[in-house]
Amino acid sequence: MEKYIFDENNGLWYELQGDYYIPCLKLPDEEQVEIGIWGMRHLEYIKHHRKGFYTSLLVGCELNRYLADVNRQADEMFDTLISQYKTAEGITEKLKADNQMEWVARMNNIRSRATEIVNHDIIYN
Repeated sequence: MEKYIFDENNGLWYELQGDYYIPCLKLPDEEQVEIGIWGMRHLEYIKHHRKGFYTSLLVGCELNRYLADVNRQADEMFDTLISQYKTAEGITEKLKADNQMEWVARMNNIRSRATEIVNHDIIYN
């Protein structure tokens, strides 16, 4: 028996494994994109809570591209929220120079609020 055979009816190659011919299937190469913290959080969420959606992205070779897009959207929203909150609350470089502890406390508060909003609207949605 031959190690590899080609079936002209369906256009697939088969490899002999023991007594059976198994189709030689290979997924197309997926573009590797750097995924940040937001993308990793969303990945964990869809793995555990939206398994069908995760599987369809994985099989369709769209997972990395999708997570990179989610990460980009979350980063943009986070940065926008922080700058808007800083402006609205009057947090300036002068405050940073005059009272560093106050500036740090207020910035931590803003970061926490922005993180909660991004998590609610993008990551765990």
